[in-house]
Amino acid sequence: MLRLRLVHALRPRGVRLASTSASSASGLRNAALGVGAGVLFTTAFFLTRPTHADAALAVSKSKVGTSTVPVRDSTVKEVKVSATALAKELREALGDASGKLEKVSVDPEVLHVHGYSENDYHPGSDPTIVVFPQSTEDVVAIVKLANKHLIPVVTYGGGTSLEGHWRAPQGGAICVDMRDMDKILEIHEEDSDLVCQPGVGWMEINAELKRRGIPLFFPIDPAPGASIGGMISTGCSGTNAVRYGTAKAEWFLNVTVVLPSGEVIKTRRRSRKSSAGFDTTKLFIGAEGTLGVITEVTIRLAPILPTTVAVVQFPDVRAATEAVRDIVNSGVGIQCVELCDDAFMRSTNLYGQSIRKWPEKDSLFIKLQGPTPAIMDEGRNIVEKICKTHGGTGFTCASSDAEANALWSDRKNALYSGLALVEGSRGWSTDVCVPVSKLPQLVYETKQDIESSGLVSTIVGHVGDGNFHALLLFKTDEELAIARGLVHRMVERAIRLDGTCTGEHGVGIGKREYLYDELGAGTVGLMKTIKHALDPHNLFNPGKLYPDDPDDDAQSRLVASSGAAAAVHDREKRH
Repeated sequence: MLRLRLVHALRPRGVRLASTSASSASGLRNAALGVGAGVLFTTAFFLTRPTHADAALAVSKSKVGTSTVPVRDSTVKEVKVSATALAKELREALGDASGKLEKVSVDPEVLHVHGYSENDYHPGSDPTIVVFPQSTEDVVAIVKLANKHLIPVVTYGGGTSLEGHWRAPQGGAICVDMRDMDKILEIHEEDSDLVCQPGVGWMEINAELKRRGIPLFFPIDPAPGASIGGMISTGCSGTNAVRYGTAKAEWFLNVTVVLPSGEVIKTRRRSRKSSAGFDTTKLFIGAEGTLGVITEVTIRLAPILPTTVAVVQFPDVRAATEAVRDIVNSGVGIQCVELCDDAFMRSTNLYGQSIRKWPEKDSLFIKLQGPTPAIMDEGRNIVEKICKTHGGTGFTCASSDAEANALWSDRKNALYSGLALVEGSRGWSTDVCVPVSKLPQLVYETKQDIESSGLVSTIVGHVGDGNFHALLLFKTDEELAIARGLVHRMVERAIRLDGTCTGEHGVGIGKREYLYDELGAGTVGLMKTIKHALDPHNLFNPGKLYPDDPDDDAQSRLVASSGAAAAVHDREKRH
């Protein structure tokens, strides 16, 4: 991860504030936070990372990985123009002929950072060139040159993808890094919305709102470091999903997009609702950069309410899930409800960063919210009563904000505590999602499968919406192959239960092969028709999202294990 962030640390970038609405003009005149995005990511990273230096060094985020399906797309063409000639053309097109603005890079280290990830084990390739646009006009110029030379375009956001979304295809590509398009353009407090560029992170937005004393926040909360553009492109979510939903069109009022042709569109106006035609904003949510480059976004904001955290243990996952069903149906204000299995609770104790030693049982971490102390107290009493009805024990509720933060940090440390279960291990992180009623069966069958395999894993679930994550630990290539098989069966199990191969990580490279099974040939065919209509040369992020034809799937699965092993060897060599 240190290597991944090196390039961004060389040129600090932060939330930059541009033009403002009348309601906030006095406080937004080109102010700057003065915190680089790379630095801010590091700060956010350590907020959820252990405070003890030895533990921090012992468990590195670079050990996290995901399943592997090689990028194969016969329509990808070899880049014919040299990197030097392309760099010259791009600098001239971007008004940076001298190179002083550093909008274009062919530095090998920069290329490698943008071609490989420390977050997964997907095979990758270095892009031909990396470009750092600062405006929609810059992106248009880049896309026009890409069309001139028929060079693929891959957009790079926060770099937190777990499914290889920004891998360059074999043959080369222009990597468009949105790090410099990180401005907050307008804040409309009276309308509870905000206009920004895609490179700004959700945590940066919330930090700026808090700094200005605006009692609003953007509630979609994936991993620290995730950018708004990447969040839209993957249709992500986080722990707040049970209360606020996912990164869908209700939270994104409009987007400005540069299409593969170089045309610029804005999907709609800023009104909270519209019935003027179909919602073209949705076309780009979950499209993973294959239909256009997002350059501006209007996001909805929500009021901040007081919260507290409760933790309770259950005899099994089914009892915990049934308790959550009744809690949600009771109407109590629940912001988050997270299932942490017995292995996770054991790893938390081993990790040694918690303020207490937990019972090693399937547990729920519940974040309650309410506008007044009386409503919060009533909600807590209702939740405790429901939990007891379903066999819940050891109900603990924070008595202060500090205690609530300490309790919740145990949930947020899931990655690092999980790796503590097997010394020297790496982690393969994946997610699936099913109807809530099917979650107990899915978790039970998955845990049985993992136990039979001989691998160790923790399970953390957004139990309120049926989504869970497994962190499969491995140390050897043979164990990596076993982990891949486990993920494959987990996905097939989820789809069989009327679920999805991914609840929030997206498809990218790693989950392409499952879309025919999940969506059907008709829906996949429609997706490909839309793709071909907007991007007939297949230049935008080729090899991602859209599966190969069904006849090719068997070959994809045969070569996947060797691709995963090669990726591991590459990572070990680089470390």
